[in-house]
Amino acid sequence: MNRSPVNRPAVPLWLAHAFRAQRGPVPWNAVCRGALAAGPALLAGMLAGRTALGVLAAIGAMLAGMNDRPGSRRASVRRLGVPALAGAVGLLAGTYAGQGLTAVPLTLALAALGLLAGGVSAVGPVASAAGTQLLVAAAIGAGTPAAEPGWQRALAFLAGAGWLLALRIVLPTPGSLTGDFRFDGERKAVADVYDAIAGLVEAVGGARTTAARAALTAALDHAQDALAGPRLRRYAGSAAERRLHAQFAAALPLAEAATALHWAGEPVPARAAQGPRRLAAAVRNNAGPGPLPAPHRSAPALRALDDALLRAADAFDRGDGAHRGLLGRRRGVRHALRAALGAGGREYGVRVALCFGASAAIAQALHHARWYGQHAHWYWLPATAVFLVKPDLGPLASRVLCRAAGTVLGAVVFAGLAVLLPRPAGLVVLVVVCGALIPVAIRNFAALTAVATVLVLALIMAGGEPQASVSRIGETLLACALVLLVGHLPMPGRHGGGVRDRLAAAGGAAHAYLLHVLGASGDRPERWALRREAYRTLAEARSAIALSAAELPALARHTEGTDAVAEALERLVDTTTACAVHLDDTGRLTPRHVHRLREALAELEQQGVPVVRLPAAA
Repeated sequence: MNRSPVNRPAVPLWLAHAFRAQRGPVPWNAVCRGALAAGPALLAGMLAGRTALGVLAAIGAMLAGMNDRPGSRRASVRRLGVPALAGAVGLLAGTYAGQGLTAVPLTLALAALGLLAGGVSAVGPVASAAGTQLLVAAAIGAGTPAAEPGWQRALAFLAGAGWLLALRIVLPTPGSLTGDFRFDGERKAVADVYDAIAGLVEAVGGARTTAARAALTAALDHAQDALAGPRLRRYAGSAAERRLHAQFAAALPLAEAATALHWAGEPVPARAAQGPRRLAAAVRNNAGPGPLPAPHRSAPALRALDDALLRAADAFDRGDGAHRGLLGRRRGVRHALRAALGAGGREYGVRVALCFGASAAIAQALHHARWYGQHAHWYWLPATAVFLVKPDLGPLASRVLCRAAGTVLGAVVFAGLAVLLPRPAGLVVLVVVCGALIPVAIRNFAALTAVATVLVLALIMAGGEPQASVSRIGETLLACALVLLVGHLPMPGRHGGGVRDRLAAAGGAAHAYLLHVLGASGDRPERWALRREAYRTLAEARSAIALSAAELPALARHTEGTDAVAEALERLVDTTTACAVHLDDTGRLTPRHVHRLREALAELEQQGVPVVRLPAAA
């Protein structure tokens, strides 16, 4: 007997996101740094007779560990250093505000700080991490009055974060001891670009081509970030640096040709991907590429691919950095102001201010009502609210669920360990273990919360306070309820401002790229920089849209239809790239190119997006 299939209800996106975790190999180098950071910082403070400062140094190292992601050493200077500086400023401001202001002015001051930090967080990932550490450290400073002056506490926090950053810069990664390990992160990032180009060429004409093109964009973004940090020498840089810049620049025309092949959708010979694969191996091994496969020049995009391979091989041999500076357009103060003061920055800043200010007011009221019992500090509630209100960590309902579950698990685990472990040695060991686990736990917010809860509770007890598991669970659940409420409050203006701001930036970059290509400019480096900006802003918009779609329906509905706009922009940018390659080869566009351009622009116009008009010649 045939049985009809059972239709099972789909798991809501916000719930599915809570169980999602990033995959990949264990980052053993980051695990080692985590073990050598927070625990030793705490131990150093204990041995010096300044346990309170040691606790702050360990907190600084822990927060820096949460930003210690895979990448290059130069990129880590900004990714770890800027948030650490913001945290030190927050701790300094919070300490003096807590000492000099009464409850109401202090609450208003913290809410104003939340408004500022929330707006700044809209600028980008590093700014968002800086805003988080600024507010968390300000809550700790205001909520934990101590005998030490604010400047000493800020220096201790900065020392802990600086210690982890020093480990990140100095320690070699496994397997890199035989070469110049200073650039292992940059080499891997550039090699991944060539592998992604090969992957896209191999996928052309198949079902995976769209995913392969997205993977190429992600690899280019990562390499661009890896090479964009501070140079190890002030002026010309070392020969290894120049070589890496030249190799990255040589990948840009290859990526352009591969994207044109993706747009055409016609299968290509298998050997077309062998060249980029050999270049990827050459970057990883810091060696020459050797002989490349014979060219196959039956179409403009294939001719462009082969020409780019020849130029890349020449750049690999010379390594003179002739194309250095093609890392894309740097986003300066003007971009930061637009993001912070735009609709997304304003909306997010107001929500952060409400959450941070309200949680600080509630925490102080509970503290004065002696709800905290033996615990003299009220920082946990506002600090928890800061993490919960951050959209970087997932949809609102998902991160609330993860935070609640992770805190309960971590508090229960710590309560059991606190009975068994000797003090203070056992607490130091526990901090070391948790510091080592953070780089692995960061792949899921609930796991990260559980590990961080155990670590912080160990630091609290090491600082001389009694066991705090039960009160921390109650405060976390209260913060969850508060953030859920504020997250669903109606706001002035149009909702979903962050998504729409990113879409507007992607639209502007796409049109700038299109106008440059149709303007028949011979400035190819400028074209490649514009192409990078178009794809990068589009990827950022895609990420924001996917995150918004996974919110509860009351929030997700505000950005309905934005995914269609992003898809139309993606088709426009892909078509523009195909046009650029074809114009290089023949000097004119085919009717197919013109039709696809007009089709993409018409679709955007129907979606209400302002579009440029094609020149009559097109």
